[in-house]
Amino acid sequence: MSARTAGATAAPPRPTVASALLLALALAVAVDLVSLLVGAELGHRIAKPLLMPLLAAYAATRGAPKLLLAALLLGWGGDLFLLSDADWAFLAGMGSFAAGHVCYLVLFGRRHTSVPLGIAYTVALVGTVVLLWPDLPAELRIPVAGYSLLLTAMAYRSSALGLTAGAGGALFLLSDTLIATGVAAWPQLPAPDFWVMATYIAAQCLLTAGALKAEYGERRTTD
Repeated sequence: MSARTAGATAAPPRPTVASALLLALALAVAVDLVSLLVGAELGHRIAKPLLMPLLAAYAATRGAPKLLLAALLLGWGGDLFLLSDADWAFLAGMGSFAAGHVCYLVLFGRRHTSVPLGIAYTVALVGTVVLLWPDLPAELRIPVAGYSLLLTAMAYRSSALGLTAGAGGALFLLSDTLIATGVAAWPQLPAPDFWVMATYIAAQCLLTAGALKAEYGERRTTD
């Protein structure tokens, strides 16, 4: 074997676009979460708007369905609105996330889901709304209750795509519940924004992974 051939064989593989996007996403996640832990607001404001576009771009390179991309980009819109503390921005962000949940629900289709799991989510929904209701600002009670219903439906139906997506749906519900407890002025965990973002990022990544896995499985069965 010649030195030229050996060198060519030993050359490392070129990084793919997908792997580069994953690396960029991991970096943005690290910057965002560390910034929240140390109170570096500028780092959070720079990194947060990058998260969902990078995840959507990665999903697109993997042949993601359009509804998944729409859900992620609507989540991006919600992220941008929630960078503001204004009441109108909170409602606009909630509306953007709600539209994303509708995209997820349509994506999940009519696949089978567990009835006992649905009962558990219903109990969790009713209990959470009843407990939060008295402490929420009056003008947010109806919007939060309506959004919670849609979010819980999405979390429940996400299990139709398997355990990975189901875990993502559950974490999305947890993340937004943490936000709601903050709006209701309940006692919070240390660094509450860190926990909100950590569970939210994990939720969107797991939902994406579950949807891509389901899409790949369906393509294999139709080939």
